[in-house]
Amino acid sequence: MIIELRCEREHARQWMCRQTLPVKDHDVPIQIAWTATAESRPAGLEALFELERMLLRKGKRSGADKLKIIPERSQAEAGKADVIVDFTGAARDPDCSARLYLRPLFNGAPGENAALAAILAGDLPVIEIVNELDGRVLDRGHPSGEITVGLSGSLETVMARTLTMLTAILSGTPRIVPELARSASTRAPQPAAKYVVRGLALSIAKEVYRLCCYAPHWHIGWRYSENVDVWRTGDLSGPDWKVLADPGNHFYADPFPIKWNGRTFVFFEDLDHKVGKGIISAVEFDHTGPAANVVPVLEEPWHLSYPFLFEHDNELWMIPESSEHRDVAVYKCIRFPDKWERHCTLLSGLELADVTITRHNGMYYLFGAWRDGTGGYSDTLAIFYAERLFGPWLPHASNPVLMDRASARPAGNFVAINGSLWRPVQDCSNGYGAALGLAEVLELSPTTFRQVVRHSLKPGPAWPGRKLHTLNRCGELEVIDGSRVQPKTTAFVNGPVSAVLTSPGSGAARREPARSRSAPNSVVAAD
Repeated sequence: MIIELRCEREHARQWMCRQTLPVKDHDVPIQIAWTATAESRPAGLEALFELERMLLRKGKRSGADKLKIIPERSQAEAGKADVIVDFTGAARDPDCSARLYLRPLFNGAPGENAALAAILAGDLPVIEIVNELDGRVLDRGHPSGEITVGLSGSLETVMARTLTMLTAILSGTPRIVPELARSASTRAPQPAAKYVVRGLALSIAKEVYRLCCYAPHWHIGWRYSENVDVWRTGDLSGPDWKVLADPGNHFYADPFPIKWNGRTFVFFEDLDHKVGKGIISAVEFDHTGPAANVVPVLEEPWHLSYPFLFEHDNELWMIPESSEHRDVAVYKCIRFPDKWERHCTLLSGLELADVTITRHNGMYYLFGAWRDGTGGYSDTLAIFYAERLFGPWLPHASNPVLMDRASARPAGNFVAINGSLWRPVQDCSNGYGAALGLAEVLELSPTTFRQVVRHSLKPGPAWPGRKLHTLNRCGELEVIDGSRVQPKTTAFVNGPVSAVLTSPGSGAARREPARSRSAPNSVVAAD
């Protein structure tokens, strides 16, 4: 198979300078057909990209940078390529004999200018890959921008995720095309220069903020509630949320509660701001709340977070996130709560964050936020399945099954409600960990997946702050997390911070309650 990319010579970029595209674990050759410019770009765009490179990225190159020297490749002859991917806005040659003629669309329009227009209007576009031979939309996705830097970084992310989608299509995996709403913004694109200057000012403001405050600073919320919980109400109303005390120079995030041998603990990511690496810690709870000091329970040379806990064969197990180490490892509890040993590796050689497992219709399913080395960390969902908990694990037929910043990344344990399978998801539409969604899983098998987000939860009167990205429950103990402003001086002067968020009648609208649910921290609960 020969893949041809059609790109405008005048706007040749670093991301186009590639020899191959990975398809079915093979590197398939790519040839470039350089075309004339169909549309002019915003005035001064390349100079603005260069300004961002020097000031925002400290000289580091990005995929959006202009190629200084365009590779000397002979222009492909029409009809020689098996697959053509047209990144321009020019019309297709009706005599082209390629078996696939793919056209990326950005908010419904072709070409780099369409992607730039969406970005300059304040958001990343919905990406669609269309086969122009029959008009079918082969895949659709909405990338996250949590690691984008400036206008050039946003364009790089959009193109990186476009290539991710193209790789899946060309690999022949059946695509599950989701219904994704485009941004509701009606703002006209702002001038590129204004966008870049605003981005530079924002970057300076963030640097000043980081000099004064720890950023981000996550904290954990908890409450006891017998008859009211988030899964019943679809919101954060009910008993007041309390904040688990932290020392200020550490943040706590990703809480997972568990009752084991008659004792209840909350396990969580514990990150020392000075070190910048997370470990797993735990704190015991009694009927009134935290009953002892926080204790470290698991540390590795690499970053750990999201301590997914489950019971199996009368033993307690943990899968902490270790995407930095590029594996999914299982740890066995040797002494509760503070002694764990590595038991086995379920998957290796991939970036998979926030791994969460459930059992459904006799099969185990493992969900995680997948990344192929480029783009954001929170927009792409991969699923694996196995007949036995410890494997072998096989990839879902349509991996990655979903690219959607608003509903891909896991945010806690699966739950069963009235016989239906549900999962909390991170909604990163407005930044990483900004909000939560409660998604009902309508179809799940080794070849199918479909979910619908029924409720959206955001910080507000019931949970003040700027973030909300985990939801779990054990018995009557319910836990969430979020972020707050944490001045560096306060961490040393005032010591630990603890608070009760007084919002007794928060005006959050209630929804029709669900009538039943199963224990959320058991992998077999949803079977």
